Amino acid sequence: MKIPTKLLASGGLAACALGLAQLLPGLALTAADHLDPPLRTNPSLDNTPDRAADIADLYAWHTVDRFNVIVTFAGPQATDEPAVYDPDVLYQIHLSNAGSRASTEFPIRVRFGTGAMTDEFGIQVDNVPGVTGTIEGAVETTITQDGVMVQAGLFDDPFFFDSQGFMETLNTGTLSFDSDRDFFAGQNLTAIVISIPRDNIENGDNLIDVWAEASRFGGQM
Repeated sequence: MKIPTKLLASGGLAACALGLAQLLPGLALTAADHLDPPLRTNPSLDNTPDRAADIADLYAWHTVDRFNVIVTFAGPQATDEPAVYDPDVLYQIHLSNAGSRASTEFPIRVRFGTGAMTDEFGIQVDNVPGVTGTIEGAVETTITQDGVMVQAGLFDDPFFFDSQGFMETLNTGTLSFDSDRDFFAGQNLTAIVISIPRDNIENGDNLIDVWAEASRFGGQM
């Protein structure tokens, strides 16, 4: 059985647990997390769920010298299931540093695919700030180019949530959460991890806004 790496968020936390969410004050926001939208991604409502396009969470934080972003998707799943790499899904991580908070200066594009002579999956990442050309390499490895590090693969789901307590709270009106009860414990998901030197993206005192989306060719989630 594969023992996945655990995602750890450390340093100054910029945004956590945001899937398909735009951090734009005053605008109507549409956010999604695990198994949303349910009619397309929840196996209890659709027997052919679109797991690859189901963003779970977006994590972004910085350290002294690096800006890190993680997009998780296709979870939760049992630990004996493989990672999910779909060549027909485009993942976009939008980074804004202009101060307007409504523009995308760096639309990072991520896709998966196999080589012409092999069935092994690889990752392709375009438009990363500070990188010349496209970052390409195998999944389940750390790829480094122009100071940027990229890794995609199977990880332990880092999100903590008491799903049972949530449902009990809805049904009874009494707060019923238990901090020792984690619905996502012992389950995996697939993730894209990108670490960028802060100098590549910072723009004076402007805040860095981050949001992500998944698009299936033929229709957007």
